[in-house]
Amino acid sequence: MNYVIRLKNCAFFARHGVHDEEERMGQRFYVDAELAVEVQDAVELDSVEGTVDYGAAFRVIEEIVTGRRRYLIEALASDIARALCERFAPITQAIITVRKPNAPVNGVLDHVEVTIAWPQ
Repeated sequence: MNYVIRLKNCAFFARHGVHDEEERMGQRFYVDAELAVEVQDAVELDSVEGTVDYGAAFRVIEEIVTGRRRYLIEALASDIARALCERFAPITQAIITVRKPNAPVNGVLDHVEVTIAWPQ
């Protein structure tokens, strides 16, 4: 049996993007993480052991988003997904969406977003 843990709309200030202004000024990024988790004994034992501590998962996401600059939000999403799967053995798949509300687009839009699944 599997279940899903979702962390929705995690917000971080960071400096990702291709343009120098994006690094200089920074902006807020939003991350959704959908984590498919393989049930071990955690549900029956009502224990955080054997599942994913979502507070710890949030900190992994935060460390990556606020860490080194990525030019592409695709690379950022991929790095988050890979790190979560490596850090938490019960995760069988991580689907990560990164939203960039102030993308340098010559037009009006709410945000640009990318979604990546790991493993594919």
